[in-house]
Amino acid sequence: MRPWGVLAVCVALASPALAQTSSQPLAAIRAELAALATELDTLRAELIGGGGAGLVAAGGVSALERMDAIEAALVRLTAQSEALENRINRVVADGTNRLGDLEFRLCEQEPGCDISKVGATPLLGGGATAQSGGATPGTAVIGATPELAMSEQADFDRAKAALDAGEFARSATMFAVFTQTYTGGPLTADAHFYRGQALQSAGDVAGAARAWLEGFAGAPDGPRAPESLLMLGRALADLQQVPEACAMLTEVGLRFPGAAAASEASAMMRTLNCQ
Repeated sequence: MRPWGVLAVCVALASPALAQTSSQPLAAIRAELAALATELDTLRAELIGGGGAGLVAAGGVSALERMDAIEAALVRLTAQSEALENRINRVVADGTNRLGDLEFRLCEQEPGCDISKVGATPLLGGGATAQSGGATPGTAVIGATPELAMSEQADFDRAKAALDAGEFARSATMFAVFTQTYTGGPLTADAHFYRGQALQSAGDVAGAARAWLEGFAGAPDGPRAPESLLMLGRALADLQQVPEACAMLTEVGLRFPGAAAASEASAMMRTLNCQ
């Protein structure tokens, strides 16, 4: 790339519009910012090394001033990306800790649940899995898009058929096996949701709450997330954990203001006299 081509890229990157629309991971953006800063230093050295004639041809002293302005913009963008990454990490850690604490509380109320066997809560949003770069067990991955594994749809349909037939205990067991077999698959969030329904219908409200919690924690921005959070709040209310229920119902409106679950959560909060 010619020196002024590099400068054009730097100018584009310094544009706030590009900074706002980029969908790349923050780490990748920071790496590109560092690479562009290096390119900018190289370009500056080439201009200065070209002597007075080269500098005049490039626009004179104003060219160096423009480069200084671009470099300052790159420094600001780098600092902003680092601050944003730190903030995201804090939010994820806090959310994961809260979900883990809630899971332990639910286990205490669930008959036969052994607290010592409650596993570590996955990072909210599945960040640890996503960064590993490997395929999730039971899931075929092409590029970054998971596809149904062999027999995955059939296993899901059998568990759903048992639920529709009123075989709640059997359906809950089948969905539990499904979520363990196809962890992180395209149907896993649905499986957690229906497992919660099956457990609730079987009278295991605490177990249902844990199922909805696991479903939401695994896909907090997925299609089932609003319903899972709503059902979790309702189950907590049934378990007489009203403050926790109000907190979950509040999150429905905050995270998914346009979802149908948000209006239901709002109505439920009025019934519970949530503050």
